[in-house]
Amino acid sequence: MSKITAAITAVNGYVPEYVLTNHELETMVETNDEWITTRTGIKERRILKGEGLATSDMAVPAVEGLLKKRGITAEEIDLIIFCTTTPDMPFPATANVLAHKIGAKNAWGYDLQAACSGFIFGLTTGAQFIESGKHKKVLVVGGDKMSSIINYQDRATCIIFGDGCGCALLEPNTEGYGIIDSVLKSDGAGAQLLFQKAGGSLHPATHETVDAKEHYAYQEGQAVFKFAVTNMADVAAEVLERNSLTGDDIAWLVPHQANKRIIDATANRIGLTSEKVIVNIERFGNTTNGTIPLCLWEWESKFKKGDNLILAAFGGGFTWGSIYLKWAY
Repeated sequence: MSKITAAITAVNGYVPEYVLTNHELETMVETNDEWITTRTGIKERRILKGEGLATSDMAVPAVEGLLKKRGITAEEIDLIIFCTTTPDMPFPATANVLAHKIGAKNAWGYDLQAACSGFIFGLTTGAQFIESGKHKKVLVVGGDKMSSIINYQDRATCIIFGDGCGCALLEPNTEGYGIIDSVLKSDGAGAQLLFQKAGGSLHPATHETVDAKEHYAYQEGQAVFKFAVTNMADVAAEVLERNSLTGDDIAWLVPHQANKRIIDATANRIGLTSEKVIVNIERFGNTTNGTIPLCLWEWESKFKKGDNLILAAFGGGFTWGSIYLKWAY
């Protein structure tokens, strides 16, 4: 019997209409377009506007578009893994909310929280259910409404993050396409360098935590940058080495869109020219769990069956990882 691998058979994405430019940020906080662009590569980001709209409301159009592309119904989905740092609510899981909204009546699901590495962790986890033979269609969603936890008076974070959502469908493959290998890592020693202080069981919400602005994302930029620029590149290099690959064998690097300098360092580490690196950070910023699936969605038409792709990410926690996959269509 041929080995079963988990192949991506469809991707889709959604970004909100509202565009928050660097120039608009100049009116909100002490910064400027040149400073933001030279340090991050970001020119603009999308923001989800409107009363009562949450992360799942971006996932609905993304998933519905995927189902239409693949020609299947929501009732055919077996499992939904929703990778997010900004769930609609602490509970129930946003995966369950999404399932109800799209009519995925036969799917079970859960949320996966690994900060910006979540989508890579989610793809790897979803692949296990496909490889086991227990599931035929696993939907992995990566999305965040980061604007809901960003302090727009904090120039260290408000320039970086945006809102968006992407998704991928995993199905069984016996031709050698799909997810071939992955390297996933985490280290809680970095927890205090990139985190949301209040809102959990350690610091439940009080008037004091709200007044102290502790429900917003906090980041010590230089410390995070130093760790990310090394570790994201290292895991990408490790997954290549484990599979006896060089940069010449890789068609595309799909990196987490956190910072252009981190992306460039990862590409250089594995010997890739800029033409092989997918970058959309200048338009969307860092959408946390949404960055990699949004890249797959935007570049889908350029991928060829059999292309070797390397996915790499780094996130708060710290978390980081890389996936080697063969494009299946």
